[in-house]
Amino acid sequence: MSKIWDAVIIGGGAAGLFCAGVAGQLGKKILVLDHADILGEKIRISGGGRCNFTNMHSTPANFLSLNPHFVKSAIAKYPAKEFIQLVSEYGIRYHEKHQGQLFCDDSAKQIIEMLMSECAKGGVTIRHPVSVQSISQADAQWRVETNHGIEITKAVVMATGGLPVPAIGASAYSLDIAKQFDLAVVEPRPALVPLSFTADTFGNLSELAGLSVPVRIASGSKGDRYGACRFNEDLLLTHKGLSGPAVLQASSYWVEGEPIHVDWLGSLERPGGFNCDELFNKEENRLKLTETILASVLPQRLARAFAEQKNLLGRKWAEVSKKDRQALKELLTNWSVKPAGTLGWKKAEVMLGGVDTKELDGQTMMSRKHSGLFFIGECVDVTGHLGGHNFQWAWASGFACAQALG
Repeated sequence: MSKIWDAVIIGGGAAGLFCAGVAGQLGKKILVLDHADILGEKIRISGGGRCNFTNMHSTPANFLSLNPHFVKSAIAKYPAKEFIQLVSEYGIRYHEKHQGQLFCDDSAKQIIEMLMSECAKGGVTIRHPVSVQSISQADAQWRVETNHGIEITKAVVMATGGLPVPAIGASAYSLDIAKQFDLAVVEPRPALVPLSFTADTFGNLSELAGLSVPVRIASGSKGDRYGACRFNEDLLLTHKGLSGPAVLQASSYWVEGEPIHVDWLGSLERPGGFNCDELFNKEENRLKLTETILASVLPQRLARAFAEQKNLLGRKWAEVSKKDRQALKELLTNWSVKPAGTLGWKKAEVMLGGVDTKELDGQTMMSRKHSGLFFIGECVDVTGHLGGHNFQWAWASGFACAQALG
C-alpha cells in the first residue's frame, strides 16, 4: 500500500507550487502532480519574461469577484510585503515599473527556481508529466487515479489555473472537478484581453495602429456582474482594435453589447486638473488650425484623425462654431464605442469567473460541502487587476490553503 499523503496538489503553477512549499515546510507530506513537461510556463512567459510577481499596493479593491469580500482574509494573511521579503531573501533583484508593479530585473525563471527551492526545503514530491484520470472521495480520504497509479490522500488541492494561453496547456480541469462534486461555477470568460471592433464602429482610428496614448477609460456599470471601473492607463491602437493596459483593465468589466468610454485627455497632468474649455478658449489659439491645437495635447496623428472625424481638418479655430467645438469636446472626453468582442483565450492574460466563492471558506479555500477539497489561484472566481495582483492572489490563496492542510 502506498503512503497516505497529507495533500495531493493538482497543478504545478504559481499557486500550486507556492502552496506545496509552504505546506511542506509546515511538516506536511505533499505530492504535486502536473500534466506538463515543463513546470511554471505561465510564470516564465509573464511580464515579457520578467514576471510581474506582485504589486506593492495590492488590496481587496484590486480584485473582481461576485463576492468582493471573499479575498480579504487571504490577502490579510499573506500581503504583498511577505512575498517581496521572500524574493529578497533569495537575492532576486527587482524593480517597480508602474503603479506598484514589481518585476524581476533579470528573468522570470528566478521565481520558478525560488518556488522549486521552497518545495525542496519542504521535502515536496513533484511528479510530471502525469495525467490525472479521476478524483474520488472515500470516507475521510481521497483517491487520485493517474496514468502512473493511484494516490491516497487526506486532501486534494485543485490549482490548475484557468483557460488562457491554451498553447501552454491551460485547461478547465479544476472547474470540471468542481462540477463533479456539485459546486457552482461562475461562467468563465477571457479577462485582461484586447478588444476587437468592426470597421464601421472603429472608423479611421484603425489607420493609427501602433500608437499608444495615456487615457482615462471607463467600462461596465453598477448593475453588471462585476460593477463598473475607471482607470488611468495607456491605450494602444492596433489593426484589430484596442489594447494596452487601459483596455486590458476595462475588458474585465466590459459586458457584451455595452460601450466603453474613453477620455483621451483624462490622464493629462495639470495643476488642479485639465480643463478642456481652457485649451479651446485660449485667445492665442484663435488663428491656429484645429489639428494644431489638438496636437498640443495629443499625438499629431491622433489629433489629425479627430479633427478629420468632425470635418474640422484645416479649419482655423476662429472659424469653428460653438456647436462644433462642443461636439469635438464630447468626442475627446467621452469617446463611446461598442467593441465587437474580445480577442479570446489565446490573447487573454487571465480567466474571469471560476469556482463560485460561496462554495468555499475564505479562511482556508476549502469546499464547504466536501471536507478536504480545496481550490486555489485562478480557478476560483477571483480575478485581479493588471499589474501583479493575479500573482498575489496565487500566493495568498496558496498560503491560506497550506495553513489549513492537515
